[in-house]
Amino acid sequence: MSTPARFDRGHTDDLMSFLAASPTPYHAVANAAERLEKAGFRQVAETDAWDGTSGGKYVLRGGAIVAWYVPEGAEPHTPFRIVGAHTDSPNLRVKPQPDTGAHGWRQVAVEIYGGPLLNSWLDRDLGLAGRLSLRDGSTRLVNIDRPLLRVPQLAIHLDRSVTADGLKLDKQRHMQPVWGLGEPREGDLIAFLEEESGLPAGEVTGWDLMTHSVERPAYLGRDRELLAGPRMDNLLSVHAGTAALTAVATADSRLDHIPVLAAFDHEENGSQSDTGADGPLLGNVLERSVLARGGSLEDRARAFAGTVCLSSDTGHAVHPNYAERHDPTHHPRANGGPILKVNVNNRYATDGSGRAVFAAACEKADVRFQTFVSNNAMPCGTTIGPITAARHGIRTVDIGVAILSMHSARELCGADDPFLLANALVAFLEG
Repeated sequence: MSTPARFDRGHTDDLMSFLAASPTPYHAVANAAERLEKAGFRQVAETDAWDGTSGGKYVLRGGAIVAWYVPEGAEPHTPFRIVGAHTDSPNLRVKPQPDTGAHGWRQVAVEIYGGPLLNSWLDRDLGLAGRLSLRDGSTRLVNIDRPLLRVPQLAIHLDRSVTADGLKLDKQRHMQPVWGLGEPREGDLIAFLEEESGLPAGEVTGWDLMTHSVERPAYLGRDRELLAGPRMDNLLSVHAGTAALTAVATADSRLDHIPVLAAFDHEENGSQSDTGADGPLLGNVLERSVLARGGSLEDRARAFAGTVCLSSDTGHAVHPNYAERHDPTHHPRANGGPILKVNVNNRYATDGSGRAVFAAACEKADVRFQTFVSNNAMPCGTTIGPITAARHGIRTVDIGVAILSMHSARELCGADDPFLLANALVAFLEG
């Protein structure tokens, strides 16, 4: 029996606002937390003792968030249903000594984060955003969301072979953006950010800063059936998971499990951090939730044994200009519904029983889904799915939305797929 669809194209409109307001993982989790607060969730500190009361709660740590909703009467051994995602995207990140330049150009020294399509960052107006650490131990989010930096491409007159031989970029020499004229001055960038943030000079003692395209997300095409925007890998899933969790938590329904959203940082460089999926954050939160409700390690084991996680991340839609790069019998299409991601070498965590879980959720939501498998001759990417399954012993299923231009500064998906995914996630979290 299907349930009424909760989300429509208005969800995609809201996704566009979420993308524009979330240039960094820190902003993404702050925006997710704001939406959770409006739905009645409350933040709990990891340093405080937790109680076992029912209702919605969440933990923030850096660029990661874990949120969960405890129904009335939940037993300590009640299993979890988890939507997993990641908050980071490939980009250019500011180095510890950022002020550099040459030949009368002032530049910002950047390091390549993850695996971006470098050419997509050329000749693009870039803003600067991130987290400032202050002298008193607090942090402040900053977002310069206007044209500030640019990585200028070499003119074709000075590289006549580029059309025939392709563009070749050296990560160290060719990707440093310009932001003004004159000689570089030590401390200039941070002094600028202090002024922009209304902070006294010398207040900032640490920073985690990154560039972002200031171009707005937009519908594309004759019939506006496509969506172009930044960081859809993987804020599209973070947004859908947040919307699904708040919808389930505010619905008048009985749940026999605890719905969870877990959005991690650092997936694009291996997830090995205290805010990554390979860290202890999720396990600690779930275990503490069990113990706060009076449970034991036996209850924890029972709860984990019955838990299922949907690891939601973007995947590859079939590319019309490069169809030979895809598996010939698996061609996910834009607006074809969410994708189930399968790899027998465990680059994805999906198996047959996991497929059945996702198929049941999609059937309940009246949402069609597709299957993605890599071409055997091409290396397969991976997600937080296998890490979650191995680290916590949780049955995990890899899913997502099919996109083009993955890891570009500006990606492309079908405009219906975000809300189709969100509807499937609601059905999954409802059980």
